Amino acid sequence: MGRDHSRSRSSRNSRKMMAFGVDLITFFHPGFWGLADEQEVVAYGNAQPRPFWDRMLDTLEQSGVTGIELTFDPFGASGLIAAYGSHGAAAAELDRRGLSLASGFFADIAIEGGVGDAETETRWLAKAEEYARALAGWGASVMVIGMPMRTSWDAQPPVFVDFDLARKAADFANRLGALTLRHGVRLALHTEAHSMFCQPRDIDLLLLLTDPVFVGFCPDSAHILLSGGDPAAIVARHAERIVIAHWKDATGPMPTHIPIDAHIHHAHRAYFCALGEGNVDFEAWGSVMALRTAQKWAILEIDAVPDPLSETRKSLAFARKVLAGMAPIGIPA
Repeated sequence: MGRDHSRSRSSRNSRKMMAFGVDLITFFHPGFWGLADEQEVVAYGNAQPRPFWDRMLDTLEQSGVTGIELTFDPFGASGLIAAYGSHGAAAAELDRRGLSLASGFFADIAIEGGVGDAETETRWLAKAEEYARALAGWGASVMVIGMPMRTSWDAQPPVFVDFDLARKAADFANRLGALTLRHGVRLALHTEAHSMFCQPRDIDLLLLLTDPVFVGFCPDSAHILLSGGDPAAIVARHAERIVIAHWKDATGPMPTHIPIDAHIHHAHRAYFCALGEGNVDFEAWGSVMALRTAQKWAILEIDAVPDPLSETRKSLAFARKVLAGMAPIGIPA
């Protein structure tokens, strides 16, 4: 019996350790760039991609994290390639700073909506396949997507996230996941607050309707809390589907009956806070991540802060403290 326990411990400890990356939305704050607003940040990133990316990557090199998650332009794949001239040159710039591409967020679905429209879905599939090829070429194995945003509660006529709408969304996610998997990239659904994949019932429903072979799960602790859910309970219930996770804190749930419009994401930020300063139970969350998943990367997501270096270091230190001593998956020292 002693030999069996020893073999079990050896097997657990041999599993790949979980590393941390940062979603590049961390750098969206205009104060970091000395600019007036987010529109100027986008314009600068598009007009001057090399200094834009150099500053982000140099900052991350100093932060202690080893991975990045791409997001919407100019923080995406096209911006990275524009900055350094080619896919291969971009890879070299990451490598010389000790950074890896952990994952990429494909934002079009969440931003545009339109699940169920054949023409829109065809366009998304073509663009996502190109993105999957780029991610795979950089060594990334996960593409994260958000589901379309809900409509406001008082919209007329009301739009219900019912079985029929969920079935359409799941059908598209299954087809997209099959497409990205051909390139070695797993699709993962992200729990964006006020989307059709945010409340506990939404998460259970869409994970039930999607095929686990093709569609994984990217829980975001803060967005689940904003939507009235218990992040630790959600990840415990769906641990086997988790392929990557966003570590993020929030002060508590947001109202359901608020306008869901172009400003909803800015409204979320009033509820976000530094890791450990909110109401996410990270001890329970971290236990599930450490003991019941085999994810390679966890993503520290810190929305648009003026000092990304300090905030990333603080978040990384907190996450390391949470996971310290939790086997079988730990984090690099």
